[in-house]
Amino acid sequence: MNERSDGVYMKVLRTMRNYFFYCGIEKDEYNAIKKDAYVSNFEVWKILHFLMAALFGILYIFSFVTEIMESNRLLYLSTFAYSLFIIGLFFILKKDSIIAQFLIYLTISILFLFGIGLSIRNPESEAVSFIVFLIITPMFMIDKPFFMAFELSAASAVFLAWTYHVKPYDVWQVDLANVIPFTIIGIFLNVIANSLRIKEFVLTRKLNIQKDTDDLTGLKNKGAIIREVERFLVDEHSGKGIMYVMDIDHFKSINDTYGHDVGDDVILQFGRCLDELFTGDAIVGRFGGDEFIVFIKNKDDKDTACRFAEDIVKNCAEKVVYAEGADRISTSIGIAIYQGEEKEYSELFKKADRALYEAKADPVTRYHMAGE
Repeated sequence: MNERSDGVYMKVLRTMRNYFFYCGIEKDEYNAIKKDAYVSNFEVWKILHFLMAALFGILYIFSFVTEIMESNRLLYLSTFAYSLFIIGLFFILKKDSIIAQFLIYLTISILFLFGIGLSIRNPESEAVSFIVFLIITPMFMIDKPFFMAFELSAASAVFLAWTYHVKPYDVWQVDLANVIPFTIIGIFLNVIANSLRIKEFVLTRKLNIQKDTDDLTGLKNKGAIIREVERFLVDEHSGKGIMYVMDIDHFKSINDTYGHDVGDDVILQFGRCLDELFTGDAIVGRFGGDEFIVFIKNKDDKDTACRFAEDIVKNCAEKVVYAEGADRISTSIGIAIYQGEEKEYSELFKKADRALYEAKADPVTRYHMAGE
């Protein structure tokens, strides 16, 4: 009975941990889609900053014609200027950068300070704007709910401490009675919103993996290769890379002599060899048939390109075997260096593909670099 109770207790703790630290999913799943969540935050808050700039700009203008808004003029102007500044930074920063996420949290803090400022300027009134921010703001941020819980709790503590010396005690008591439960509500709304939206990312990722995966090798398929390389080429922050186009020499004769099952096994082994060689940020995939593509990001050194090509030739010759291990394959490789010139996949691919045919004429090195 005690063991069962302990098991239930641990399960509850694990569930709570997952919801507050990983939005209701396991840690590995969360880490896999974290960048997607960051990009979503970036897009949403970029729009929100435009809306904030427009709103506070209008409020600032109206503060000159409406006496009741005059006392908040400096607040409106400061928030308007801040929004424009952040918009400018958003055009520079990468969408999935940690700095962009930090700026979003900074904006959330600014909004809470704005709510505190409004409340202090109207000490006889109960806090309305601040409580609205407590409820609405967490709905627009996808991140570990633990961070938003800390943000809301800290903002509420600052609000109550700051307004304690400014507001009449009876008004402050009402604020206290409102702020605490609404802080808790805001935290749980953030947990619920995050878990729902994160699960959408997980489902989308699974569908994309299925759609983008080559059935035989488990590597990226042709469509995924093209899309990811093109995304890299058009990224203004990306200016260099190395593309390898390769195939298995005399693969048709392997199929014809030993059958398609052996041919498929050779392709599977070749793909596994490439997958082991290239980890991290490299794009590795099967283009079709016995043709494979590797794209290494953020490198354009020719010596590095040649060294990787030599590794491919050597490792695949050693590890890919057929005919009960009696025979081994050879591969030919075409290399194209990307230095920010090509902006379409087809341009870079054609250079590497032409180099591949040149490589087939060189039985010694087995690779050739475009332009040489």
